[in-house]
Amino acid sequence: MKTQNSNLTRRNFLKTAVTAPLGAALAPTALAESAATSKPAEAAKPLPMRKLGRNGPEVSTLILGGDMPSYSAEFLDLGWSLGIRYFDTAEKYGNGKDETHVAEFLTRHPERRQDLFLVSKDYPRQGPEQLLEQIDKRLERCNTKYLDLFFIHQLCAQVYGVDSVKWPKSDNFKRVADQLKSSGKCKMVGFSCHGGPEFIQAAADGGFVDAVMVQYTPFYERGGVFDRALTACHEKGIGIIAMKTLRHAGEVPKRLPEFDKLGLTTHQALLHAVWSDPRISAICNCMHSVDQMESSVAAARRYQTPLKTAQINLLHETVLAGRRTFCPGCPACHEAAGQTELAFQDIARLVTYYEQDGWLEAREQYQALPLTARKTSGHNLDALRKQCAFGIDYPEIVKRAERYFAGNT
Repeated sequence: MKTQNSNLTRRNFLKTAVTAPLGAALAPTALAESAATSKPAEAAKPLPMRKLGRNGPEVSTLILGGDMPSYSAEFLDLGWSLGIRYFDTAEKYGNGKDETHVAEFLTRHPERRQDLFLVSKDYPRQGPEQLLEQIDKRLERCNTKYLDLFFIHQLCAQVYGVDSVKWPKSDNFKRVADQLKSSGKCKMVGFSCHGGPEFIQAAADGGFVDAVMVQYTPFYERGGVFDRALTACHEKGIGIIAMKTLRHAGEVPKRLPEFDKLGLTTHQALLHAVWSDPRISAICNCMHSVDQMESSVAAARRYQTPLKTAQINLLHETVLAGRRTFCPGCPACHEAAGQTELAFQDIARLVTYYEQDGWLEAREQYQALPLTARKTSGHNLDALRKQCAFGIDYPEIVKRAERYFAGNT
C-alpha cells in the first residue's frame, strides 16, 4: 500500500528510516504512523532453533536485542516477520523506553506472546533480592504477565563490587531465583556477564542459574580459563548466549573469496563461527538497520555445519588486520581490569558504540563514570595494548574518548 506522499512499501519505508544517519532518521512517531497505513508484514517460518540449556526451551539461534537506536514496535514486527522469535531488552535500553516498544508490539499482537521468548534485565545494585521488586516493573513496562528469562544486567565487579563474583553461587541468589520462578513471573533466571571468566565459572559452581549471556569471540584460547568456564556451565545444563560477537570486527572486508564459496559475507561467516560452538544456544545481535537484520537472518537460515578450523583462523587474521576499538574479552584485559580503577574496557566499549552506532548516550555514560575510572595518569596504556590478544590501541582510544566525551558539547 502506498503512503500519502510516497510509493514506498512498508518494508522499504522501514529500510529508509532505520538506515538513515542518526541525525536525519525519522522520528518513531512518523515510523509508527507510516506502518499503521501499510499492510501488516507477512510472517516467515521461524528461524532455526537450539535448546537453551538442559531445562530450557528451544529458542531462535538469532536474537533481536541490545541497545539499538532502531528499536521500535515496527522494527520488532519486522524481526518477527523474518522469523526471529527471541527478543532481548532491558530496563536501561533506549533510556528506559525500549521495553515500552515491546509493550506496543504485544498490544498489537497479543497472540504472538506464546511463541515469543522474551528477556529483560535490571540492575539489583542492593543485592540479588532487589530483583523481587524489579520484576514487577519490568512486567508492567513490557505489558506481559511473565518473562521467559530475567537477567541481572552487566554483572561485574565494576558495577556491583568485588563480592559480586560470589553471587552466581550464593544461597541468597538461589533463593531469589527460586522465588521468582515459583511466582510465575519469570521462567528462567540468570545474568549477563561483563566481568571475567571467574563469573562464568561461579555460575557453574553454583549450578542453579538457568542461563548466562557472555561476551564471546570464536578466537578464544582453547583450553584456557574462559573455555573451561564455558564447558563447566554447559555440562551443568546452563544455557549460554553469546553477545558482542561482531563488536571487534567493525572494519573488516565485507567479502572474502573463501567465504564467497559458501555464499557468506565476512560478517555472516563470523556469525557462523560462533554457531560452530555447540555450547552456544543463540547470538544476541544488535541490528541497526533492515539490511543488517536481513543479512543476519540469512546467515541463521544458511547455517548447517560448523566452519573448519582453517576458516576460523582466516577470520581471526582478518579481524586482527582491521582497525579495532573493542576487545571481546581476552584474558589479559580481564586480568588487567581487576587490577586497576581505570575503566578502560568501559571506555573502549563506549567509543565503539559512539563510532559504530552513532550512540550519543555514550557521552553521558562516559561522564557518569567516576573520575578515578577516567583518569589515565599513572596507568601504562602502552602495556595494555601490548598485552591485549586483539591489540586494542588503548592509548589512542582513551584520546578519542576524551575528544568525543570530555566536553559539554
